[in-house]
Amino acid sequence: MAGALIIAAASFVMGLAGFGIALVALAFLPFLMEPATAVVLMTVYAIVFALAVFIPLRRDVTLPGVTDLLIGTLAGTPLGVWALATLPAGTLRRLIGLVLVGVVVLEWRGLYPARLSGRRWGLGAGLLAGVLGGAVGTPGPPVILYATTQGWGPRTMKANLQAFFVVNQAVILAGYWWAGLLTAEVGRLAAGFAVPAILGVAAGVRLFDRVDHVRFRQIVFALLGLSGLVLLARG
Repeated sequence: MAGALIIAAASFVMGLAGFGIALVALAFLPFLMEPATAVVLMTVYAIVFALAVFIPLRRDVTLPGVTDLLIGTLAGTPLGVWALATLPAGTLRRLIGLVLVGVVVLEWRGLYPARLSGRRWGLGAGLLAGVLGGAVGTPGPPVILYATTQGWGPRTMKANLQAFFVVNQAVILAGYWWAGLLTAEVGRLAAGFAVPAILGVAAGVRLFDRVDHVRFRQIVFALLGLSGLVLLARG
């Protein structure tokens, strides 16, 4: 029941504010299950939701905008999958907590560069996204940070990000399968939590125009920061 509530809430946040479902859910699921199971589970949901968003936007994708990101993520994913498969549960929880705290600091301090030009930034963002996505299920922060510096329009940005995430999550899931992490338990949990996830996203989309997004974003990041600190402290 607790897991269903967390996933429904994370899905609601994604539908309402555009946050990654894994980023929110992984702030709390490691308290209820093994971190590796939680990461793989949320990767399954992430690819489904990314594909659902990508399909109607597919004509707005600019391939030059995502090519370097995809090359980088192909290089970084094996290291991330290896980390998830080999590191102790306590270390993984602390890594998740560190990523959450880092994201919150970037958000609250507004530490976003105005412009990043050159292929090395795209390759680097994709590489880091592959490592983080494979290890702790949160590939979004480096790629989103990179995307905000490319001068893309809102629709192009959304399309490019979803195109990247579809490939990124597919590659990561293939790595999990290869490493034996895509287990029957993950399949059972994914099926069992499917209804809360779908209802959460639907509710978020429906309430998009009725909520103060600035205040809501502040509350969500406060919760992420608090959970990240707890994960760092407790492991």
